[in-house]
Formats: sequence, structure tokens, C-alpha cells
Amino acid sequence: MGITKLDMASGEAAVLGGAVLGGGGGGSIKAGMHNAQVAVDLGTPTLATLDELAEKDLVITSSGVGAPAAKEKMVRPVDHIRALELFRQMGGGEIAGIICNENGSCSGVNGWIESAASGLPVVDAPANGRAHPTGLMGAMGLNRVKGYLSRQTAAGGNPEIGRYLEVTARGSLTHTANMIRKAAVEAGGVVAVMRDPVTATYLKENAAVGAMQHAMKIGREMMAVRDQGADAIIKAIVESLPGEVVCRGRIESLNITTQGGYDVGEITVAGDNRMELTFWNEFMTLECQGERRATFPDLITLLSLETGIPISSAEAGKGQEVAVLYTPRENLILGRGVLIPEAIKEAENAVGKALWQD
Repeated sequence: MGITKLDMASGEAAVLGGAVLGGGGGGSIKAGMHNAQVAVDLGTPTLATLDELAEKDLVITSSGVGAPAAKEKMVRPVDHIRALELFRQMGGGEIAGIICNENGSCSGVNGWIESAASGLPVVDAPANGRAHPTGLMGAMGLNRVKGYLSRQTAAGGNPEIGRYLEVTARGSLTHTANMIRKAAVEAGGVVAVMRDPVTATYLKENAAVGAMQHAMKIGREMMAVRDQGADAIIKAIVESLPGEVVCRGRIESLNITTQGGYDVGEITVAGDNRMELTFWNEFMTLECQGERRATFPDLITLLSLETGIPISSAEAGKGQEVAVLYTPRENLILGRGVLIPEAIKEAENAVGKALWQD
């Protein structure tokens, strides 16, 4: 593919496909569309394959960290640029490209604003091909690299209410990620983050190579049939993943709290089946009458029966008519970070359910 210019049509495809692959997380469609438009208006963001990079070229991850449902959250486009500036000030080598941390409706276009502002390409090797809740899950196994020193910068918060802050952190990956999560809490809920340079070779072995194109493919299929209504969009999603709609019904109950910079809770959907979902930003488990049907990193997504568009856990509301979509992990492009037990353990503690599967 080489290097291609990213326009608003590709931005919309990335956002819509990312909303599906967000699995309840990954930010909002509105925010993703806004950031894609800002990037295109600001300059010319570009997308590159790993083949365009030399083996030792350094690539960093662009991310948003925090709780999407937090009431005082604010991250502006300038905060993404500032996080990159802070990272470059730390030194440590020339940066050749940027990857997004995951596919999601907003997170899937992470790096686009920085690309437009800096001229660095976005590289199609996200840390993960679906959305995930923790920095460790997006670290592509770096926590297992002996002696690896994590470097992370963050910016965000509403300056008008005194929430804006900037953070620069170095240390072990787990403790540095925890520090950035705490910064998100102090900033009102969410911060823009740049983190953890790795080589192109490391990405080839541990990232979700090609996952951006996967999201755009799903998004384009949705766009092609959107004039035909919700059922046509849902069918396009199911066929392009591929996946399965396991329930159509109404959200009967919803429990959500924001704890430690995460949204955590449960949703019950009652219809042609009765489904119980748990989430920790992203949907973690799907059960039918006590029987487990899906477990993260399997993909569990709510689709609106009115519009066909995905609904995140932060946007879900009692009484909404939804389809519950399930896609097994084998149909996804996953990075190493969601395939190691220590990362899954954090999610088990959060939702109180066993998740790790050999």
C-alpha cells in the first residue's frame, strides 16, 4: 500500500468500523469524527504500512486514557499535539511514525492530529485491533521485556475549571501506566497520551498489523448501505467481521459507576434471549442464563436497532432497543497485550469474573 493521504472519507470509515471493534469502549463516534475532521483541516495526515519503515525505526503510541462517562472530561486537539511535544522533549531517539493504541470510534483515529501537525505518518500496526481498557493491554508485551523503561506523556483537562495538567513519566511499564491513569482522574476523566517507543521489528511481531485497514473495511461496508436502514447496516457489520447477532431486545437494566478512571458495570438485555453483559469500559463477558457465551478479547458490541450504529457502554441507556453482536477472537486482529494472563488478571479483578482462557 505504501504511504497514502488520509481524507475525511477514510476518517469516517475508520470511526464507524472502529465503533464496531470498540466493543463498548474506544470513545464516542462524535469525538472520533471531530478529531478526524480536525486532522484533515489541520494538514495532511498520512497512513503507512510497516514495509515503509526500516527495522530499527522507532514508532510511538498515541492514546487516550480515562473513563468515557466521566462528567468533567475534556481533551482538545491541541492536547494531543502537546503530548507529542512533551514526548519529543524527553529525547531518546528520532521518531519515525505513530500508531494508535487500538481500534475504536475515537481511539482508532488517535495519531491523526499528530500526523497532520508533525508530518509523521500513522502506521497501520495498532497496539490492538479492538478496544481494551488498560495501558498494559496496549503495551504489546513490553512488560515482559527485561529492563524496558516506559516513557509516557499526557495532557488534558478543562483549563477553565482548573483541571488542565501535563505529565511526563518514566519507569516500569505498570507503574508508569498507573501514574498516567491517575493523571486522567485528576484532569477530570481523560488525557491525551503519547507513550513507549518500539522498533518496527517489534511491531511486526507484537502489534495488530493491518488492523486499521480492517476497521476501515467494516466502516466502508456500513457506509455503502446506510441509506437502506438499520437492518442493512447490521447485516453489513455481521458479514464483514464476520460475527453473529445473538440477541435482539431492550436494555432492561443498567448499572454503571466510574472507579479509578474506568467505567464499570453490568447491562441486561431482554428480548428473544436474555443476555447479561459486564463491562470495564469495554464489554468483558456475555452470558445467557448463567452460561458464558463470550469472554474478552472476544468482541461484544451493542448495535442500535433504530440506527444500526454501535452503542458504547458509556452511551447505553435503559429502554434502548439493541442487537447484541458477538465475534470470536479468531476473527479479530489482536496485539500481544490482550493475549497474556497478567493483563487479563486486571480485568478479572474489575468485573469479578474469570476471563483468562489458555
